[in-house]
Amino acid sequence: MSKTHYPHSFAHPRYWGTWLAIAAMYVAAWLPWRVKLWVGKAIGLLAWRFAKRRRHITAANLALCFPEKGADEQRRLVRETFIANGIGLVETATGWCRDAEALRHRVAYNGQEHLAQAKAQGKGVLVVGIHFSTLDLGGALHSLFFPADVVYRPHNNPLFERFMTRARSRIFGQAIDRHDLRGVVRRIKAGHIVWYSPDQDFGRDVSVFAPLFGQQAATIRLTSKIARMTGAPVVPLMFHRNPDNRTYTIECLPAFENFPSSDEVADATRVNQFIERAIRKHPEQYLWLHRRFKTRPEGEEGVY
Repeated sequence: MSKTHYPHSFAHPRYWGTWLAIAAMYVAAWLPWRVKLWVGKAIGLLAWRFAKRRRHITAANLALCFPEKGADEQRRLVRETFIANGIGLVETATGWCRDAEALRHRVAYNGQEHLAQAKAQGKGVLVVGIHFSTLDLGGALHSLFFPADVVYRPHNNPLFERFMTRARSRIFGQAIDRHDLRGVVRRIKAGHIVWYSPDQDFGRDVSVFAPLFGQQAATIRLTSKIARMTGAPVVPLMFHRNPDNRTYTIECLPAFENFPSSDEVADATRVNQFIERAIRKHPEQYLWLHRRFKTRPEGEEGVY
């Protein structure tokens, strides 16, 4: 870690806004639940109104993935997506800054036996998660049932990276940089559960094209590669905010059978089928704000 990352450097004025954001997250984490929802919805609506580029990306994604929905319904879903992701920011604050035990009464965990069976094999487990707005709170609540490590993308702001990593390290056994493949493999081979979300576009060099919502989506090959390197079962996991906006459901599915295969495209397709199934349950809770289809097959025009 460079000297600029040590705490004394964080007094620099360029970090004052970050300190304010961190303080706001601590405050949000302790708000009454009804107030949390109101604040999250307000954040989402403000972003929907003013974040025009993200609104355009979200609308483009939804038009691609839900062509059967009319224009009005798609616009409604764009708005609902921003609201859900605004609430997700407050949920993230809650997951990072509160003890998950205080939230145990808010979560139901279906299919725990599938993860327990996979863990009992003694080879470690690769859990496939998804970038829902509830992701970080989901990780905190999942930790009440099974200890796990998490693969994450480091933040560009060193102060926020320090705050985020400390929060996730309190929730998870280890927070592993997504570029640290050796670290992921080492933890799995040591018998740990590692939570990994392969549903973003990381570019052509590390991906194959596999169908997702009827589109050829650049899908990272790493899921089958990790499974091949470790021999660990790969277990799909879903996490959703329930319609009451007060409780949550974790749903663990049986481990993929005969995975990985000798066909990387077939493996990526199986992962995408699970991701699509999970998203269709609560499409507004997915992180449609990112450019999931930015990498296109040769000869196809860009989406955004």
